[in-house]
Amino acid sequence: MPFILSVIVRLILAGIMGGIVGYEREHTQRPAGFRTHILVCVGAALVMITSEFIFERYHALANLDPARLGAQVISGIGFLGAGTIIREGFSVKGLTTAASLWAVSCVGITVGAGLYSGAVVATIFIFITLLALKKFETSISKTSRYGTIFVQLESRPGLIGEISALLESCGVIIRNIEYENDQNKEKTSVKLAVRFPVHFNGANLMNELLKIPGIKKASTK
Repeated sequence: MPFILSVIVRLILAGIMGGIVGYEREHTQRPAGFRTHILVCVGAALVMITSEFIFERYHALANLDPARLGAQVISGIGFLGAGTIIREGFSVKGLTTAASLWAVSCVGITVGAGLYSGAVVATIFIFITLLALKKFETSISKTSRYGTIFVQLESRPGLIGEISALLESCGVIIRNIEYENDQNKEKTSVKLAVRFPVHFNGANLMNELLKIPGIKKASTK
């Protein structure tokens, strides 16, 4: 196949594969959608084609690594993925879109290198992951809810460990812990971002927390 024809085929194929993944993101109204994924995939493919072109032209004159430019794409795509990540309270949105952008850049590199079978299989796998497994993920989220537990406690070694053990025994998952020391430094206010089972009784948990020596106050919302 002539080189220019190979370049056209690779770029078109990269655009199609990036568009397949991007369509799913666009359909679910994510920050990076159809066009963004196409541009990332085509750009990554172009970088790999250019790297191959440079290697073919200059490998007799210098010691060149054809994978060097492609490696920069994999690491450099992080800045674009970071722009899609949004934190809302204790939840983080956009991680899946950031991961899809990174995965699409890898698909583009694979297409640019001429490994079409690998790129096709990866695109199908990525698309199935985004589309089919989303329903499974949604079903899991319906079995739990997020909330916050506020605890005022004494500064005692091992007390946080006891709280964590109690929450774990009740099926409550801790997602984040924030500390705020009082001026007298004898008491500490702790805010725990947690995930409760969907039909969880918070009042009983507060009573159990207050039974732990060193805990002065406990509340939830």
